[in-house]
Amino acid sequence: QVHLAESGGGWVQPGGSLRLSCAASVRTFRSYAMGWFRQAPGKEREFVAGISWSGGSTYYADSVKGRFTISRDNVKNTVYLQMNSLKPEDTAVYYCAARQGRVGVSTAIDEYDYWGQGTQVTVSS
Repeated sequence: QVHLAESGGGWVQPGGSLRLSCAASVRTFRSYAMGWFRQAPGKEREFVAGISWSGGSTYYADSVKGRFTISRDNVKNTVYLQMNSLKPEDTAVYYCAARQGRVGVSTAIDEYDYWGQGTQVTVSS
């Protein structure tokens, strides 16, 4: 069983930045590909960014490409999402997810095995 705990959400003005963290309570963290998803009110959960087990491959949704950066620290068992140039449409609950196995990035929700509880990000003036 893998427990994921997100942190770093909050309120920020348009154009601002936030860094989300997701700490995983698992000894074999390096054996999991990781992803960030988000869900805005009244909308379906959507893929934001993903990173392979080694960190060698990353993938981003078109809506965040060039503004968000995903990274991981396999010593600290943590994955990060650096969010710059935030827009009001980035407002959502952001979820961290883990995909078991030394696999690559997936954008599909049902390919992830474990999920965190989410952290709220609000972008407004």
